[in-house]
Amino acid sequence: MSSFEIRKVGGRIGAEVLGVDLGTGLTDSVFAQIHEAFLEHKVLFFRDQDITDEAQLEFAGRFGPLTQKHPMMRTVDGAPQVIPIDGEDQRANHWHTDISFTQAPSLGTTLRAMVLPPYGGDTMVANGAAGYKDLPKELREIADKLWAVHTNRAEQPKLGTERGEEVRKAFMAKRFEAAHPVVRVHPESGEPSLFLGGFAQRLVGMTQRESQALIDVLQSYVRRPENTARWTWRVGDVLIFDNRATQHYAINDYDDHKRVLHRVSITGDVPVGLDGRTSYVIENGVEDGEGQ
Repeated sequence: MSSFEIRKVGGRIGAEVLGVDLGTGLTDSVFAQIHEAFLEHKVLFFRDQDITDEAQLEFAGRFGPLTQKHPMMRTVDGAPQVIPIDGEDQRANHWHTDISFTQAPSLGTTLRAMVLPPYGGDTMVANGAAGYKDLPKELREIADKLWAVHTNRAEQPKLGTERGEEVRKAFMAKRFEAAHPVVRVHPESGEPSLFLGGFAQRLVGMTQRESQALIDVLQSYVRRPENTARWTWRVGDVLIFDNRATQHYAINDYDDHKRVLHRVSITGDVPVGLDGRTSYVIENGVEDGEGQ
């Protein structure tokens, strides 16, 4: 393995890894440095990688066990752990943390650019740990005690197309809900971060209306421009973000052009709050009318 460089793309989040070919495998020494950078920078970018689905699976698998088939989304034929993120199916133009509506959201997600539009389609990633640090002391003391209910029924963007509506209905066909601490302690770094996003529908003990203003205030700190990184894709690019401390947003500004990314996720653990309590399931794949 030749020498490589980890170059920050912003002061608070994101770094580009240069001089690494993900198609040839990584030595333990190189991976250890990449993993350290992953924890520090929250999202890593790799330009111009000419790799296969198998190589993407191998890379993601270095970080932990791979997530099995997504409960609602279609996958690549013969590769149930690879999800084609196709702009004709859905456009996730809302800040969210992947499958945070389950008890154990993903550890992290890798994305690889397959087909890109002639313009637009960037991906943004926000640093929840930096957002937490930015909170005024008085607001931080409130956030430390809050829990939020995350559900797949929240913030599902509408494409206005027949295919998009079919995918949206499939995503929401069964109800998944989990309660997570609003301030999550990172299991590896010990760093606290705001754990919210678009799937966080309401605060425990409050109605959705009562919750929304406070959720919006807390989210505004995560989404500050200083706490975000924006990536303009080239075909073959790969990124990996730490789902335990970030949110991401797929910018829907590429009109009717095609955009396809391949997604592979890493199995996560159950979030833990500052008081040591762990997340819990409220609903796990329940169809409307069940359990009533």
